[in-house]
Amino acid sequence: MNEASKTKQIWSATERALLEGKGIDIGCGPDPVTPTVRKFDLADGDANEIGRFVSEQFDYVFSAHCLEHMKDPAHALAGWWRLVRSGGHLIVLVPDEDLYEQSYWPSLFNTDHKSTFAISKTDSWSPRSFNVLDLMQALPGAEIVSIEVHDRGYDRYLLHTRKYPRSLARLLGNGLTAAIKFGGNRKLGNLSRILARLLRAPVDQTYLGAFAQIQAIVRKRELA
Repeated sequence: MNEASKTKQIWSATERALLEGKGIDIGCGPDPVTPTVRKFDLADGDANEIGRFVSEQFDYVFSAHCLEHMKDPAHALAGWWRLVRSGGHLIVLVPDEDLYEQSYWPSLFNTDHKSTFAISKTDSWSPRSFNVLDLMQALPGAEIVSIEVHDRGYDRYLLHTRKYPRSLARLLGNGLTAAIKFGGNRKLGNLSRILARLLRAPVDQTYLGAFAQIQAIVRKRELA
């Protein structure tokens, strides 16, 4: 899923204006956030230790759905933050743990996820949960512009409430997700959606085009 392009479709003009100037897109894959942004992905080095590969600073640092693949999100984020010039912005997108992982760990729909994220919780079902607010506040000189959940198109009636054994949950989840998206016709897709509701089984709604993510935008204060 091209999450950067997908997210830009719901951005305001104010958010799109943050992509002016020199930028880097960390973990961009085939979907860089702008045509002119510097692309950084696996072939360019390890984003866990980005300072070993990138030394200059940027007007904006963007990363869509990469932080959840990092071994130590706080450490990786600190390295990304050092690439932001004074007065510049860091824009990070991560899955919302309750909307995407849905109380299952390891993640059912992306087994490479190494962490889960919430905006701010005192307790989480996930043993690898990070509060985005805490991560951003820990960055030196950070001024939080916004932290919000994107859930456009998300059907909360499909948000499961029954805990299945992991292997069964994965089988049901992948099967129902595929049946809803590729059912062959709208009637079969709707029947599969009804079945998912009745079974209260997890469904990957991002694969169906919905949003299930947290967006954080942080500005680096300008030096006096």
